[in-house]
Order: sequence, then structure tokens, then C-alpha cells
Amino acid sequence: QVQLVESGGGLVQAGGSLRLSCAASGSTSSLNTIGWYRQAPGKQRELVATISSGGSTNYADSVKGRFTISRDNTKNTVYLQMNSLKPEDTAVYYCNLKEVYSIGDYVNYWGQGTQVTVSS
Repeated sequence: QVQLVESGGGLVQAGGSLRLSCAASGSTSSLNTIGWYRQAPGKQRELVATISSGGSTNYADSVKGRFTISRDNTKNTVYLQMNSLKPEDTAVYYCNLKEVYSIGDYVNYWGQGTQVTVSS
């Protein structure tokens, strides 16, 4: 059973930094993409950043140049370093693991979410 445990959220002033961590366990596929999505009140969940098992990264335009995603495969952990935070970054951040078994055959897993609040 896949479990994703997030940590690192909190309250920070605009311009500040936070680092989110997500520890994954129970994954059975060596091919996966792990990353972060966020959902602000009244808005749909949106992609923030992902990183594949091969190290390829993908970022939302709104966070490019400010956020950096990385993964430590020895610890099965993904990190999101968030710098130059803005009030519009305020949201619940969810860790996502996409296990890929074959073309078109995959399963998504989600963490419980961690709140990030950026004050102006």
C-alpha cells in the first residue's frame, strides 16, 4: 500500500522561503513521477511541479524560477524548495505519486495535504 507523508508547510511572509518534503513508501513500480499539486480556496487543484524517476522536471509557469523540485531516491523522498513566496502561493499543497506500469496503465496516489500560507 502506497503512503505519502508530507511535511514542511506553514506560515511565511511574502518573499520568504519554505521547503516541503514528501516521503513515499510502498511503491512497487520503478517507473514513477512524483510531485506537488496545490489547491487554493474556491479553485481547482493545479500542478505545481513534478519530477520523473529519470529526473525530468516539469513546473507550472507561475512557479518557474522560484520553486525547485528534487528527489532523493535512496530515501524515497521528494522535496519542493519554495523561494520568493507570494500571497498567491497560499494553498493546500498535495504530494502526488503516479506509478506507471505500462503505456496507459498507471495509478495516482495522494498525500493528505499540507497548508502553506503566505502573508503580505
